[in-house]
Amino acid sequence: MKKVLIIEDDKDIVEMIKYNLEKEQYAVLASFTGKQGFSSAKKDRPDIVLLDLMLPDIDGFEVCRLLKNNELTRCIPLIMLTAKSREADKVAGLELGADDYLTKPFSPRELSARIKAVLRRADSPKLSQKTARGILLVDSVKHKVYVRDKEVLLTHTEFKILEFMIQRPGVVITRNKLLDNIFGYDSESYDRTIDAHIKSIRKKLKTARNYIETVRGAGYRLKEE
Repeated sequence: MKKVLIIEDDKDIVEMIKYNLEKEQYAVLASFTGKQGFSSAKKDRPDIVLLDLMLPDIDGFEVCRLLKNNELTRCIPLIMLTAKSREADKVAGLELGADDYLTKPFSPRELSARIKAVLRRADSPKLSQKTARGILLVDSVKHKVYVRDKEVLLTHTEFKILEFMIQRPGVVITRNKLLDNIFGYDSESYDRTIDAHIKSIRKKLKTARNYIETVRGAGYRLKEE
């Protein structure tokens, strides 16, 4: 049974999510503040976190930052739930490491689809064990990335994007192709989602950032050796 942690201060929303997810056989935990949620994530190790941005103590951006910088929680997939619909807020959340972003109000059916898609990416079978391109190495079994033998910490979604690209060197991959293959659905998907993840991946790759090339008007590709 998959375990879902909800970090949300609105008890009515928590009850609505909990009711619908338990019908789908998820085990549901709830925290009503950011600090409680971070502690619960470290202790209970959920399979996925649903995180609200507007919390009474520390905001969701800070909670996301804490989760992604902690060894125990950095690989837990995370979906942000918020009333903030500005594109800048969505991009900021994705750049911090969120795997998806859902704007309130949302339907239980859409939330369920988002959760399944994120968990599917996290649990998807690996095509090969290791793929190397120059100083860049992706280990699909261990779910790790290395640049010059130094590990680079990526989120689940960032890892899947880089893994998809490194297995297709030189091939131009459109944003729609990445959305279809990485996210697995089209609902409310938009190009800036991919752009935000690519920007974050490049930043983390540092000296290997130029391995990901932008093809104007088309998409992205991983540079051939």
